[in-house]
Amino acid sequence: MAKELLKGNVAFAEAAVRNGLQAYFGYPITPQSEALEHLSKRMLELDRVFLQAESEVAAINMVYGAACTGVRVMTSTSGPGFSLMTEGLSYIAGSEVPVVVVNMMRGGPGLGNIQPAQADYALMVHTVGHGDFHAIVLAPANIQELIDMVGLAFDLAEKYRTVVYIAGDGSLGQMMESAELPPMKPLPTERPAWATIGAKDREPNAITSLFLGAEPLEAWNLHLQKKLAQIKENEVRWQEYQTEDADLLMVAYGTVGRICTSVMREARKQGLRVGLLRPQTLWPFPAARLNELAGQVRGILVSEMSAGQMLADVERAVAGKCPVAFHGRLGGVFPMVDELLAELKKLDQEVSK
Repeated sequence: MAKELLKGNVAFAEAAVRNGLQAYFGYPITPQSEALEHLSKRMLELDRVFLQAESEVAAINMVYGAACTGVRVMTSTSGPGFSLMTEGLSYIAGSEVPVVVVNMMRGGPGLGNIQPAQADYALMVHTVGHGDFHAIVLAPANIQELIDMVGLAFDLAEKYRTVVYIAGDGSLGQMMESAELPPMKPLPTERPAWATIGAKDREPNAITSLFLGAEPLEAWNLHLQKKLAQIKENEVRWQEYQTEDADLLMVAYGTVGRICTSVMREARKQGLRVGLLRPQTLWPFPAARLNELAGQVRGILVSEMSAGQMLADVERAVAGKCPVAFHGRLGGVFPMVDELLAELKKLDQEVSK
């Protein structure tokens, strides 16, 4: 199919439609409201379910109910709305039903502003909601990757019967780029065997996260932990750029990872052998590969549009093999190429002493 000029929010919404989205429940919040607007038309055109709920709390519980019936379902939001969804997301994870959530992050805390940020990393990666669980967290850096990750998110959610988050930011949702949408896929004709779709000719299914006894709940948690271990083994994704000869490494994700590719190119023009590791899954995190690279380079620079929420995961993965520096911008401010280049030169001087 031909490429077309697409806005990020519209692109992921249409990608979801073409990947078989059967039901969407959401509530408008900047900077992702165009997705809801697009789906309000497209889903009705295709005789699929669209509902603007009265709040994010209501939306995520509608998502939960629809997911229990075995349909492809999703919602999208930004930080304040995502915070309101956390209880429902814990119920969903505890009940093993597949759900996709797109979070276009904005500045915070509180209402903050509508500028792009990456301050929801800890909220998404370090177990949103109560209880011991992790969602798979995908981190696109451009609109084509955002489109592709929508299909991947549905596939992973259904493969593992789990929650998958797509961690974008306001700039990714609002920018326009040339990208290719997938072809329209047919909707499934059958529901999965575990779904709650009536039990006229079989034993009824029960979907719940409630286990009143300590031992049954522990057994269920151990079952979930076994699944999470399989995800950590099989679903780690990242991209590397010029790491073969690098003696300094940058680590960044999403929009900042994209900025860092320009930083890397400029640094190499100035004689610094800089590479880049860009995580495409924030959970599971590419810790093993980062640990290998830490043994190769003299120092690592982490950059985020936050106060350093991914930094702790990088430091844990590096395990003291080399120095780790950090440069972050807050409140919707992008780290600029010149800033990061200066930080690289500073790191180079420090590790050369």
